[in-house]
This record gives sequence, structure tokens and C-alpha cells, in this order.
Amino acid sequence: MEFHLPSVPMRKILSYLDAFSLLQIAQVNKRWNTFASTDVLWRKFCLKRWFFYEVVTLELLGTESWKQFFVCRTRQERAKSRAKPEDFTYKEIPVEIGAPRNAYYISGCGLTRDGQGKSVICVVTSMNTISTWDLHKGAVTWVSPVQPSYIKILATLPEMHIAVTVDIESTIKLWDCHNREALATNNMLSSCQSLKAVFTKDGPVVLVFFMSSLLRTSEFSAPASTILSFPLCQRAFWTPRREDRITLMSIKGSKKITTFVTFDIKLEKEEIGNKIRVKEYAIANFSLKKFEDTLEWMGVSDKNVIVCSTGSSLLIYSITGLHLQTFPYGPGEILRLSVDPLHVIVTFIDGSLELFAWEERSPLLRRCYRLYNKRHMLHRR
Repeated sequence: MEFHLPSVPMRKILSYLDAFSLLQIAQVNKRWNTFASTDVLWRKFCLKRWFFYEVVTLELLGTESWKQFFVCRTRQERAKSRAKPEDFTYKEIPVEIGAPRNAYYISGCGLTRDGQGKSVICVVTSMNTISTWDLHKGAVTWVSPVQPSYIKILATLPEMHIAVTVDIESTIKLWDCHNREALATNNMLSSCQSLKAVFTKDGPVVLVFFMSSLLRTSEFSAPASTILSFPLCQRAFWTPRREDRITLMSIKGSKKITTFVTFDIKLEKEEIGNKIRVKEYAIANFSLKKFEDTLEWMGVSDKNVIVCSTGSSLLIYSITGLHLQTFPYGPGEILRLSVDPLHVIVTFIDGSLELFAWEERSPLLRRCYRLYNKRHMLHRR
């Protein structure tokens, strides 16, 4: 006699399973396949893994179901992590545009199901402009006017094809990367240390961190701010997929002791006046003794892991200070690093880069491959 569990408890039980377990459950029979393939379950996985919000629809993603999108994109990402250097296309930005720096996706960095999606990056150039570059066509698609002050920070909001810049005069500008002139301009009272544009369930939000304070502003409205007590801050990094968590780094004294502090940021309503205030809560901190090389760059994963680098090594710690991994390199080899929810990219002084991927059920990294700068290799020959 075959026993059928009622629909409601069946869905409740399946909601506690991970994606791999659901794929196994779906193979039992047609009824179980139907329950294990519902959009409610798979949409939850997509929200968690790729930080989608209500505005993201299946039509926008170009797929028929959330399960189909999850499986297809996961396969693409794994294939990307197993790629070989010869699988990549090498294109250079024209010299007349100026030397690029601070490159970020403006089109959305996700892989599309049909492989036809555009991959466009936004860069600040040595000519003090910002421009967009189509990676597939190898062509510049937009260039801003030359800016009067040096642009020091760039952030992008791919969901809306928008870029945000801050210059040395603390002028923040919003660009849609289609029009010549900025959409909005605002002058800030303090020097900006870190900038992040995120798309939340409440809409687009620009997060700005100053040397002594934190500011959260939505669409350039009147900002709410708070003071973070953390002297000599040298680096600040917002946690991917979490716009309410920031990690700060400082290096103090002749012994070069490096300290990390992680804060959770909450928006709270005041009992009197009904105003919104920003409240910070320190959730973790630790200090490291002096290294042979000074820690220069850092990044944070949503796995509660801090990635930092000296000129000759890549170091991974938990936010509480537990040492997880070390990847050694040659002296003075590492130039900088980039951290996102899926990968860590280390850029080297010779123009090459190495890609690491986060293990799915672990806070550890695995080496994928190293891409060498073709121009540098030609000069060496």
C-alpha cells in the first residue's frame, strides 16, 4: 500500500532541504518531482545564492522556472571555475580612452541561460573620465565628459545600469552610463573611504563610509548617519549580499599591528520625532601581529570570512580571527585583490590574475587557474 503525505506537511519538510537534496527527491516519482520542483522552493535558493529581489522575474532572467535557472546557472559557474586560459578572449581597451582602473560590471555579471547576454564593464580612466566597455565586442560604448577633479572611487548598480563616483573634492555623482551629464550631484562634508551601491527590497541604496562616520542614503535623499569608533581606518569593505554589514581594517603603531572590526548596521526609528537613525553593533574583532610585508588589500565574503593580502601572500581568516588558509607567492608579486560572493581574483604586478572559487559548503577557497597578461608575455619573449 502506497502512502501519500498531505501537500502542506510535504512542502514544509522539503523547505528544510538544500538544493542537492531536492534534486535527489525529485527522482523518486512524479508526485515528489512536482513538489520538489515548485518555484517557491527554488526561488528561495536563487535569492540566497545570487541576492535577487522582488523586481527580478523569470521573464527578466530568460528562463521558464526558478529550478531551471538555478541548475543552468550553477552548471555555468562550475564550468567557468574549470575553464582553461585558452577558453578566454583577450581584448584591450583603446589607448585613446586612457589607462583603465577600478573596473566593475555595469550590465550585471551573471551568466545568461542562452549565453547571449551582454557583459559590459564600467571603468575610471587615466584621463579622468568614466567609460563603459563591451567585453564581447571589444568596443567602448559610452564615455563621460572629463571631470574637473580626480575620481578616486567607483561603484556600480548593474540592476539599473547605474554608476556612482566620488572625487577627491568629496563630490558624489550618479550616472546612467547613457547620457553625457550626471543624473545627480551631491557634495559631501567628509572624505569618502568606501562606496557601495546595492539594490535591496526597499529599492536602490547608496552606502557611503567616511573616515569617521557611516552614511546611508537612498536616491540622494537626506541621509542618516552614525559614528563608528575605529581610529586610523585604512580599509573598509561591505559584505557581499549583506548591505548591513561592514568590516574595517587599521594598522597601528611601530609594530604594525593590524586590527579588523566587523559591524552590523541597523536602521531604527526614534521614539520621539519618528526619525530614522543608524545604529551600529560590533559583532567581531581581532588583531594580527606584524608580517614581513604590510597587509595592503582586503575583502569580505558572506561566509563570515576576511580575505587579505600582503605583497607575497593571500591570507584567509574568519571574522573572529581564526586562520583558515594561506596562499604564498613571490615577494612583491600581488598588486591587489577583488572579492565577490563566488570568487576571489588576485591581480599581480605583471598584469596576470589568478581566480579562486569559494567551496559551496565550506569557508575555504580553491585555486582554479591563472591568466597571464599576453602583452607582458610577448615582451618577455
